[in-house]
Amino acid sequence: MDSKYFPEAPSPCFILEESLLRNNLQLIQRVQQEAGIEIILALKGFAMWSVFPIVKEYVNTSTASSLYEARLCFEEMHAKAHTYAAAFHPEEIDDILKYSSHITFNSVAQFELYKHKAATAGVSCGLRVNPEYSEVQTEMYNPCAPGSRLGLSVENLVDSLPEGVEGLHFHALCENDSYTLEHVLENFERLYGKYLSQCQWVNFGGGHLMTRKGYQIDHLIGILKSFKARYPHLKVIMEPGSAFAWETGHLIGTVLDIVNNKGVKTLMMDISFTAHMPDTLEMPYRPRIRGASDPVAGQATYRIGGVSCLSGDYMSEYSFEQEVGVGDRLLFEDMIHYTMVKTTMFNGVRHPAIAVLDSSGQLHIKRVFHYEDYKSRLS
Repeated sequence: MDSKYFPEAPSPCFILEESLLRNNLQLIQRVQQEAGIEIILALKGFAMWSVFPIVKEYVNTSTASSLYEARLCFEEMHAKAHTYAAAFHPEEIDDILKYSSHITFNSVAQFELYKHKAATAGVSCGLRVNPEYSEVQTEMYNPCAPGSRLGLSVENLVDSLPEGVEGLHFHALCENDSYTLEHVLENFERLYGKYLSQCQWVNFGGGHLMTRKGYQIDHLIGILKSFKARYPHLKVIMEPGSAFAWETGHLIGTVLDIVNNKGVKTLMMDISFTAHMPDTLEMPYRPRIRGASDPVAGQATYRIGGVSCLSGDYMSEYSFEQEVGVGDRLLFEDMIHYTMVKTTMFNGVRHPAIAVLDSSGQLHIKRVFHYEDYKSRLS
């Protein structure tokens, strides 16, 4: 091992590769065009606004889950957002409507509270519903669990939608494939099909991991075409988050020390799993490290330790073909979607810089974080 991974970049650093992002965007554009639908970017999964000019070459706008996300869409994508929140704050609703073209409410009560403001602002209103079917295995990420607070269940609706509701929105997937979408749609139509004649649009939410290797794109396009044939009056919207930035970049970190206790060797990094890669502990999942594997007898094997004081801030052992030394860099694969938007400054540890490797191979440092960034978050 050595410092070969982007030696010109500060450490730690998130590095997005433009060519990989464009590959994903081209596939997303193909689905849009062939299926005749609209796909929009979910900012909750990817909000690296310095590359929004590239994203805008392929899609028109984004979905937002808060006032700040809606404003970011408006200011950096130069478009109004499709906004949904579990609940809207009365002090923010006017600004949210200013930055939104569509707004989805989580309850009829919230719709009734704000429908007149939305109508005055010319914003199309929708309701989020629970299709009551999901194949998400991790409970924390399952929006359709029994009793979920997200979306209306069918017993909360009567024979028709409230006057002024123009769309329905569901979200039931988490990095799932087109076959899961097919199953969700069957349940969605069974429960809510009778309301679709009253709608102008339907939003299939996120979690459609169409850029993952092996995803059946033709099957997805077929499902979408079939749905549109059944409901030709409806505009169909999808809002994936992970699919846009899936496997488009990395997190680079440096070994600061090697600790050996009770025969367990730990590479002490300048990064933190809890602060910089929280999904690895929350989901949980085991990140891929370039040049490393699961433990192999006879190879150099190490636990990977984060720099924070949290005792669980580590990943179990990885093996490397050669010894790792202090000063060597590790490259954590697929660390752009969701990872970047969920980072914190816990412990005040150094926050990863942000960089873009352009299509010509030139590295551009977009942001370096300093003490003032940490201090300004608190008072």
